[in-house]
Amino acid sequence: MEAIEIISAIAPIVTIVGVVAIGGWVFTTWLRIKNGYPLDGAWGQAIYPKTSDEAMERVKLISQENAQLRAELGSVKDRLAVVERIVTDESHRVASEIEALRRPAN
Repeated sequence: MEAIEIISAIAPIVTIVGVVAIGGWVFTTWLRIKNGYPLDGAWGQAIYPKTSDEAMERVKLISQENAQLRAELGSVKDRLAVVERIVTDESHRVASEIEALRRPAN
């Protein structure tokens, strides 16, 4: 009789732990799919997304766009450095440089 009482006391706890574990697994799988992470099978094989020519082409296009954006960012940083130098220089120094450019070269 005591064994039945112990089992009936433990069974709800085991059921709750099992439901929470399965719910957590479903939730993490949903998060992976939602955010584009690959899903792995039991032995580490890729289940989703499958690697295909289309996926490889997308990666190549994104890499090219990334390189273009990095080059553009570099030129913007250069321009910003020039603007910062102009703004932080003393006003008489900038004015004297402008006047030096206006004078005819001898």
